[in-house]
Amino acid sequence: MIQRWNPESVAAPIGAYSHLARVPADHELVVVAGQIGLLPDGELAGPDAESQTRALLANLERLLEASGAGPEHLVKVFSMLSGTEHLDGFRTAMRETFTRWYPEADWPAQSLIVVAALARPELVVEVEALIAVPRR
Repeated sequence: MIQRWNPESVAAPIGAYSHLARVPADHELVVVAGQIGLLPDGELAGPDAESQTRALLANLERLLEASGAGPEHLVKVFSMLSGTEHLDGFRTAMRETFTRWYPEADWPAQSLIVVAALARPELVVEVEALIAVPRR
C-alpha cells in the first residue's frame, strides 16, 4: 500500500493533499498524461472548470481501472488551471470526488499551478497523475 504522510517538521498542507507519498517495491509507477475535460465521445464537458474537472476525473478513474488500479493507487496529481477565476469550480469538483475516493482523507500528493493558457482556448483545466500499480 502507498504510504502517505505529513511530517511535523513542515507546515501542515493547506489543502487536501499529503506532502509525501512512498511507492512500495511491489508496485510499478505509471505516468498518466494530461487529462482534459472531454467526454468519451470527444465533446467538451462544458465551458467551466467544474464541468471540465468532473469529466477529466471520470476519465482518470477509467484510466486507473484500465491500468489495474484505483484511486487509492494515485501517488501524485498535478493540476493546471488557465486562470484564478477557475479555482472555485475546480476545487468544488476535486473536493467532491476526493471525498468519495478518500473517505479517510488519505490524500495523494498534489500540486496546482495557474498558467496563461492550455493547449486549446476552450480548455480551462488539465490534470496529470502518477499511479503506483500493483505488479501482476
